[in-house]
Amino acid sequence: MITYHKNEELEFEEYCDFLKRTDLGSQYPKEKFKERVTKTLKNRSISISARNEEKILVGICFGLTDFSYFLLITDLGIDRDYERKGIGKELMKRIQGEAGGEDDISMVTVSHNDAIGFYEKLDFKSERDILWKPCKVWTKHVVE
Repeated sequence: MITYHKNEELEFEEYCDFLKRTDLGSQYPKEKFKERVTKTLKNRSISISARNEEKILVGICFGLTDFSYFLLITDLGIDRDYERKGIGKELMKRIQGEAGGEDDISMVTVSHNDAIGFYEKLDFKSERDILWKPCKVWTKHVVE
């Protein structure tokens, strides 16, 4: 049984342990890792977390939103042992609902290639007019 939690407070150590069990852990830059992740955990405007029966973190979805029009999904991760069980889909449904619902809130994200199919199944569309400018300092690494 999976339980879902809105805006749950997460500590760096627990979140870092979670990242080791997900593919999300390879998407954070190496530079100032602890400092930046700690800021993320504190400053996201909305989040939904998923925990298993033992209360272990098995999924997260973080977003930034104006609660009127847009929700930027900044992080979506599922423990590898829990993939393909509907948790990601449920996290996305719940976070959009908490931000204002599918009638009012458009969701946007930046996805790595391996996850594009997942988002397409949720009716995300690729648009040429969505632009982004990455930060200058971003060395790829894997949280281990």
